[in-house]
Amino acid sequence: MTLPLPHLHATPGSCFCSRRDFLRKTGQGFGLLSLAGLLESAGLLTAPPAGAVSALNPLGPKLPHFGGARSVIWLFMNGGPSQVDTWDYKPELEKRDGKELEGFDKETGFFVDQVGPLMKSPFQFKQYGASGTWVPEIFPNIARHVDDMAFIHSCFTETNNHSPALFQINTGMNRMGFPSVGAWVTYGLGTENQNLPGFVVMYDTLGRGLPKGYSQNWGAGFLPGIFQGTALNAQGDPIDNLKRPAVMTDEQQRRQLDLLASLNQERLKQQPGEPELAARIESFELAYRMQMAAPEALDYDSEPEHIKKLYGLDNPKCTHFSKQCLMARRLVERGVRFVQIYSGGEENEKSWDGHLDIETNHRGFATETDVPIAGLLADLKQRGLLESTLVVWGGEFGRLPLVQRVPGGGQSGRDHNPHAFTTWFAGAGVKGGTHYGETDDIGHKAAVNRVSVNDLHATLLHLLGMDHERLTYRANGREFRLTDVAGNVVRDILA
Repeated sequence: MTLPLPHLHATPGSCFCSRRDFLRKTGQGFGLLSLAGLLESAGLLTAPPAGAVSALNPLGPKLPHFGGARSVIWLFMNGGPSQVDTWDYKPELEKRDGKELEGFDKETGFFVDQVGPLMKSPFQFKQYGASGTWVPEIFPNIARHVDDMAFIHSCFTETNNHSPALFQINTGMNRMGFPSVGAWVTYGLGTENQNLPGFVVMYDTLGRGLPKGYSQNWGAGFLPGIFQGTALNAQGDPIDNLKRPAVMTDEQQRRQLDLLASLNQERLKQQPGEPELAARIESFELAYRMQMAAPEALDYDSEPEHIKKLYGLDNPKCTHFSKQCLMARRLVERGVRFVQIYSGGEENEKSWDGHLDIETNHRGFATETDVPIAGLLADLKQRGLLESTLVVWGGEFGRLPLVQRVPGGGQSGRDHNPHAFTTWFAGAGVKGGTHYGETDDIGHKAAVNRVSVNDLHATLLHLLGMDHERLTYRANGREFRLTDVAGNVVRDILA
């Protein structure tokens, strides 16, 4: 009698870390090809997006979906500039100065018990350019460039508090943890200069602090960390640890990086789909390359005297912002993809947050920014860079057309207003001298062709050559995008 042979059980080798890995490494990969066919027939296999992360070089330049600008300089007026005191002139507000606004919802602003009557702008307005754009007296230099700008007067947001409003304008969401616009742009397009960060942030240098929400405003969220903004220091060396320790030679540092890279590459071979590891490898190499490139790129002092004067470096009232605007031009000139500059710091009157005295507050910050921004626009234009650089100006929300009654204080400030604010675009792909959307007669609410933050972001991405619905990243089991499930391009401002 012959006994049946025992059933043999085979244990997969340790070299197979998953079922897909088994299919890829056996049968010359035909198993994985079959799996791909099944996934495709089920509609579950799609081509990688235009902004897909490369494990070898996540910041490598990528093709846009269609033609567009090469870079962005976002001039962020932190604190909420008043639309009716800047770019949204309202003669009706002058006529109704001092009158109560009937039916006003006191929950609109942040201080519900400090609501006063309507208040006209303290500034005189004049028309400029072929477009006849109304400009307040506080922007005499920017006024010369209004025919290069496209104004969107009907912007609105969802919150009247700084931190969530900052998160929303910077990330599309009014809560923390999501990628910023600059991170999305560098994820989608990479950067043209591999020796500098793709996304650079400059904040207030006068000791007034960072914007509320701090680095979350330029973070990468669930995107790989390599796409987060690199914030330049307000004082001292612009970038920490950029200089090699004096006791270390270049050869020693290079050997250290090579060892780190070899160890990380071994891990990457085992986990090829781990973008954070690829980003970590690239961040070490980028830091090494920046040691030579960054000091030269940020050396505004090497500019000729007439350029320094154009930006206002000879004016102590605006020198700090002048330096930042000049550095921004030098960075985009060298292929940096996205630069964001913050005017104003964290606390109320230390930013465009004019609760107490809108005239003093806005006149002060306009004095700091008017000449530098005008100089930036003129310099970009004379170098041919305005054709490839998108310049954006705006804040996180607007301000109420009413006076804020501060107990024991002045009666000339304005509270927050999420229902209306103005943003302007200039440069690549923009139809200069255009005005889109309207607020009501007193500048209280966006009334005609209302534009959400999602719409602003969709428009910005479009001007960079990207379809906002196709720029996606899979996280936590779903596809995310900057504009979430909304957003329409404001086509009327496109050239």
